[in-house]
Amino acid sequence: MTGISRRQLLGTGGALVAATLIGDSFAEAAVAGEGDRRDVREETMSLDKLYADARREGGKLVIYAGGDTADQQDAAKQAFTAQFPDIDLTLIVDYSKYHDVRIDNQLATGSLVPDIVQLQTLHDFERWKRAGILQPYKPAGFSSLHQSFRDHDGAWVAIAVYAFSYMYDDTLGTQGPKSPLELVDQRWAGAIASAYPHDDDAVLYLFSLYAEEYGWDWILRFAEQRPVFARGSHSPIVAVASKQKPIGVGGAGSLTGPLAPGVRWAIADGHPFMAWGQRAAILSQASHPAAAKLYLNWQLSEPVQAAAFDGWSVRTDIQPAGGLRPIWEYPNAHLDGFAKFMNDRSEVERWKQTFALYFGEVQGPPTPGWLGLHPGR
Repeated sequence: MTGISRRQLLGTGGALVAATLIGDSFAEAAVAGEGDRRDVREETMSLDKLYADARREGGKLVIYAGGDTADQQDAAKQAFTAQFPDIDLTLIVDYSKYHDVRIDNQLATGSLVPDIVQLQTLHDFERWKRAGILQPYKPAGFSSLHQSFRDHDGAWVAIAVYAFSYMYDDTLGTQGPKSPLELVDQRWAGAIASAYPHDDDAVLYLFSLYAEEYGWDWILRFAEQRPVFARGSHSPIVAVASKQKPIGVGGAGSLTGPLAPGVRWAIADGHPFMAWGQRAAILSQASHPAAAKLYLNWQLSEPVQAAAFDGWSVRTDIQPAGGLRPIWEYPNAHLDGFAKFMNDRSEVERWKQTFALYFGEVQGPPTPGWLGLHPGR
């Protein structure tokens, strides 16, 4: 950014200057990385050898991960560092929609922090691949990934399956709602906590599926239930677990057991929910590529995938826990639909603004806090 003043960036032409800088940075990376996509072979080195490489590199790793709270990835961090104690892992959690533009800005200003990004903004990985800023790499187990969960050139892989639906207090038992359609029954008036659909693209997609399946009259009736909205997809789980509300909408869960005590997460045959593979990639300018490779291989390893928190694995050779079918065998999960939805940004904005008309503007600070331009540096 030599020669570009703060006044220029913030003035009338600032947006154009910034866009040009980002575009130039991406173009340079694309030229530099064009040859790297050829003949990328699946990793054959063991985790022990990859660990040794990471230690020789300096033993550091920085990851930007999408999520709702600062501690949301603590379990993964603890498991990784327990197995690889000589790796100093910095894992920064923020909304994916902030991490992606943060990375864009860091690239534009020559101040990149993370080695790996793992986000729910699936469209960013396609954009970054075209720009050449992702390092093509195929971890061990790449060939066993479901086709929806890998880029054929190795630009990115999905490391975990997440699914969003509705949930309810387990004490309701058989009296709980049998499907999302029942959420507008009068008995649930004033009883619902929900994540804002126009604040989180995954929750947005879930509500778009409800609107398409049940119609706009259902959305109006849902609004008339006086749901309490909050930022963060963790918020409905917290509300139900703490007995603030008996019903929650727009959060993750598992059919094999509650993510929080007393919370039953539900899907219903013939009714929509949504699922996707959380994508992860190594940045081509990563300062710690060996440690980044170790992390991706660890995430896709059979023990880690078999212990997936919701029972579903991204690998085709691992049987889901609890008698579940693989996630791609649930047509009402709309697995391929979310990626398509995320790529049409004008349509995403239309859905956001329409739901704001029904539910009001998003209120409150971001739940991970305000992290600024270079967290983890």
